[in-house]
Amino acid sequence: MPHTSSRVGERASSYDRHPVIELPPGESIRDGADAWRTLRDAAAAAGDRALIAIDAYPGTDLLALTDEIRIGLPGFEIVDIESAALSATELAERFAQNLTDDRVFGVMSHATIDAFYDADARNELRARVDDRTAPTVLLGWGAATLTRADVTVLVEMARWEIQLRYRRGMPNWHADNHDEDPLRKIKRGFFLEWRAADRHKRPLFGTADFVLDANRVGATALITGDAFREALTAASQRPFRVVPYFDPGVWGGQWMKQVCGLDTSEANYAWSFDGVPEENSLLLSDGVGVFQIPSIDLVFSHPKELLGERTFARFGAEFPIRFDLLDTMGGGNLSLQVHPLTEYIRDRFGMAYTQDESYYLLDADDDAVVYLGLKTGVSRERLAADLARAQAGEISFPAEDYVNTYPAAKHDHFSIPAGTVHCSGANSMVLEISATPYIFTFKMWDWDRVGLDGVPRPIHLDHALANIQWERDTAWTEDNLIDQVVPVAEGEGWREERTGLHDLEFIEVRRHWFTDAVPHDTRGTVNVLNLVEGAEAIVESPTRAFEPFVVHYAETFIVPAAVGEYTIRPHGAGVGAECATVKASVRGTAV
Repeated sequence: MPHTSSRVGERASSYDRHPVIELPPGESIRDGADAWRTLRDAAAAAGDRALIAIDAYPGTDLLALTDEIRIGLPGFEIVDIESAALSATELAERFAQNLTDDRVFGVMSHATIDAFYDADARNELRARVDDRTAPTVLLGWGAATLTRADVTVLVEMARWEIQLRYRRGMPNWHADNHDEDPLRKIKRGFFLEWRAADRHKRPLFGTADFVLDANRVGATALITGDAFREALTAASQRPFRVVPYFDPGVWGGQWMKQVCGLDTSEANYAWSFDGVPEENSLLLSDGVGVFQIPSIDLVFSHPKELLGERTFARFGAEFPIRFDLLDTMGGGNLSLQVHPLTEYIRDRFGMAYTQDESYYLLDADDDAVVYLGLKTGVSRERLAADLARAQAGEISFPAEDYVNTYPAAKHDHFSIPAGTVHCSGANSMVLEISATPYIFTFKMWDWDRVGLDGVPRPIHLDHALANIQWERDTAWTEDNLIDQVVPVAEGEGWREERTGLHDLEFIEVRRHWFTDAVPHDTRGTVNVLNLVEGAEAIVESPTRAFEPFVVHYAETFIVPAAVGEYTIRPHGAGVGAECATVKASVRGTAV
């Protein structure tokens, strides 16, 4: 049944699904023929042997891009650098240890782009391009580094768009896996291709003459490298939002449809990434059109300004905090699950830190519960045996016999350090505040369901049983993970509380209730916030260092470390009612 809570009904959707960052004054987005005219003019200065290198991120539709080049750059010879790639068989053999046989989990690769190519074939291509007698386009992943080009174009792709293309049948880079399970394609991207591609593109940020948006097939858009660089510099000094994306699921609910203004004809929406720079995008705007780039580009290009020096020293150029939305309103339970301990995720999967997390309840029905921690006295052997029998289809796993259930009300916050058995129940709207790693969920039981594709969702009992912290029983859970709200400070029209996370987790979360302006300070580390109560608020600089920034209910926004002092107050439709934000930062990195 669709969810019709009055709490949701009171919220007319003002949620911005397409937040933008303005391009520098005087910069514009070139579309279609204008884009190719711009490249043709830039190459003209190099004469009749001009070389344009178009370095395409894996996932780019090279056939469609080639067709555009033929029309937009007549007279240019096109050389495909990817003709020198290793064969599908050779790639599979070379990276077998990273790809593994598992449907979901691989091992993080440290490969560079050279490992994907035949060295002799690359050398032959280099000689051919260097001996060219006509204007030439060198196209494909790695084009910018094969030889010196007169014009360099960096092609950008959003990870979410790549994943959607996997679902529609696109194979991985030079792999013969069109019909393969999309989860396996995503695994190959996550553990191998995206890692190597990001290593390759980072040095090009400072040298690319142009950046090309390849997210819309046949609708190429282009900006200058200077516009790209200046926009990222500006974003590192002001609050901003990334572009959220939404997806249905077997347990999905109805809450986000209305609050986030989504397509009501869809059966459900299960989750949204809204605040995950590794996965989300930024939209750059010239006031007329938009240009999409991965938001990880900002992390790569300005890690100290964005993260803060101490957070950067601890994590490197990686955004450590993740906010996402889990909607089970009118839906079902999440899978019963556990996340790996740090030592385990490092040794088995090559990740530096693990998937600690928490559930903050944006909304909940009266029957909502959270499954959290084992019941006191649970037998390891009996639990493992019943899980194995459930996986074999012999029984439905009696989760309530083994796992605590706690009532979940709006604005409750449950900490979930790695190794803790947990899941959100039906009729909840969860803001998940977590460490960034996000695919390392060891499902123990999925309530006798199959995925939307009709295939049983992956269960990883061996991994799960190796990571469960058995001492986290009822008493430990209630003493450590439930109702941990502590008042911290208050002022005129505001009060501050600490809501978590647990001491085993590196993320600190503070909640501010306010009817007037609240003073904040990044204290040298990145802040990630969500407006969890109130229709609208405005973020301002006491020194007018950035333009006032408006946020709406349930929107996640990021305040770079470089911002320093800022304030948040009710605004517009939020004036006259109490508002609240939750703010996450890296514990122990504040100056």
